[in-house]
Amino acid sequence: MPKVSVIIPVYNVEKYIAATVASVLAQTYTDFELLIIDDESPDQSVQICQQFADTRIKIIHQKNRGLAVARNTGIRHARGEYLAFLDGDDLWLPEKLEQHVAHLDNSPAVGVSFSCSAFINEAGQRLGIYQIPKKLQGINPPYILCRNPIGNGSAPVIRKQVFEAIKFVKLQGDRVESCYFDPQCRRSEDIECWVRIAVQTSWQFEGISQALTLYRINSSGLSANWVEQFDSWQQAIEKIRTFSPELISQYENQAKAYQLRYLARRAITLRSPSIAVKLINRSVATYWRILFEEPRRTFLTWVAASFLFLLPDFFYNHIEDIALKFTKIAHRFYLYHLDEFSKSSI
Repeated sequence: MPKVSVIIPVYNVEKYIAATVASVLAQTYTDFELLIIDDESPDQSVQICQQFADTRIKIIHQKNRGLAVARNTGIRHARGEYLAFLDGDDLWLPEKLEQHVAHLDNSPAVGVSFSCSAFINEAGQRLGIYQIPKKLQGINPPYILCRNPIGNGSAPVIRKQVFEAIKFVKLQGDRVESCYFDPQCRRSEDIECWVRIAVQTSWQFEGISQALTLYRINSSGLSANWVEQFDSWQQAIEKIRTFSPELISQYENQAKAYQLRYLARRAITLRSPSIAVKLINRSVATYWRILFEEPRRTFLTWVAASFLFLLPDFFYNHIEDIALKFTKIAHRFYLYHLDEFSKSSI
């Protein structure tokens, strides 16, 4: 039996899937199975996967039912003690699994191990900026709801026991299926699942300070459509309200403000000035305390959105280049000292 089951949902990722699969096969930790879940992808993604001659790979086909269902299919087929998730356009560094297996083996109370992430562009080039949580330990439901320290779906490695603890059954067509990620949450299934784990189990979330996941900024992906992404996030909030109404009642506006600010930053990255300004203004209007809880990040987002909206492209690009140089330096410094900063924030 393999120690780790790697689960890759596949749908319309023919440009990236070869590199994604190769990054798994290049892992320094080798005791894994790789479950590729074909969500009835209409492109050549599956054919590309079939070209890899590795006995650890298993391709599972299903009708097109979305990311949450594809992950559930992978979990049901997984034989590993630990389950690792990787989106079809992201990458892992070679030591990713080795680091997480050691972390979980040495931390019996930890159910969800996650890493920091480095951003890459559509060509796979590193952008020099990172997705870095403020906390690696002491993570509670409000923090997950408002800040989602895991960051993206390619960062966590999770004990299979955790999913068994939150499993529920749902009628899917003419059959009953075991579910872990909620199929009704078409795009924000991650945050709903993480909060459910934190609320309904005693398993701990804990992060690794290294950036072991390479998270792709894809202009044609989910991050490009902020309306759909925000609507899906609100749908997840309503689901969380059904099992933790007190949490939502107390933290909904705060969580919404942070989500809107996140979307504003994505709009800036995708060069959508009017959307960026609208989102950051809406964020502050929703929860004005964000100005005091995180003044630097909120102010810089507002400045960047305003400059993008007001300045000609030439001037904005020049200012952005200077700002990015400082951001890269700051991110490298923070990442290097993350263990210290995280312990001081608990």
